[in-house]
Amino acid sequence: MEEQLKQQPANCIKVVLFGPESTGKTTLSRQLARHYSSVWVPEYAREYLQNKWNNERKTCAPEDLLPIAVGQMALENRLAKKTNTVLICDTDLLETKVYSEAYYAETCDPLLEEYALKNTYDLYFLTYIDVPWEKDDLRDKPNERERMFKAFERALKTHNRPYVLLKGDKESRLKTAVSHIDELLKQNT
Repeated sequence: MEEQLKQQPANCIKVVLFGPESTGKTTLSRQLARHYSSVWVPEYAREYLQNKWNNERKTCAPEDLLPIAVGQMALENRLAKKTNTVLICDTDLLETKVYSEAYYAETCDPLLEEYALKNTYDLYFLTYIDVPWEKDDLRDKPNERERMFKAFERALKTHNRPYVLLKGDKESRLKTAVSHIDELLKQNT
């Protein structure tokens, strides 16, 4: 299992869209991948949990978190081989760790936590809660956005992750993200 949670070496810059549900991460991931003619790593948890909901009418449980983490890393490791510029990650294992602690009494599977902290990225984009919350089958915390945002920001600070706060409309967020990614690309040439 440990090998499945491990980040494989990649010849690209890796950035993560990070933050509470319904804050524009997927939209921005797609925009950035299109802008850079690169690839983006979707959030595996959405597919996994939507299938669970559709087939069993059940929501996420603690025993789902390791399979979600394994699926996320399989996607990331596979897609990282398809670019030599920038890989846009819609999420990472640190995000899964934050959700685990928020939903399951401040607990996280030790193996998930280990790799959430071992795997590294060049930059995180922390998405703020200034966009409208959109309901779907999986989202369930419209009244806890401020608390969840603080949990995500605290995780980045606690674990010394480089991050940029993204606020505003789609165009503003895209412009800010592009300027920071362009700077990373310049530094790596």
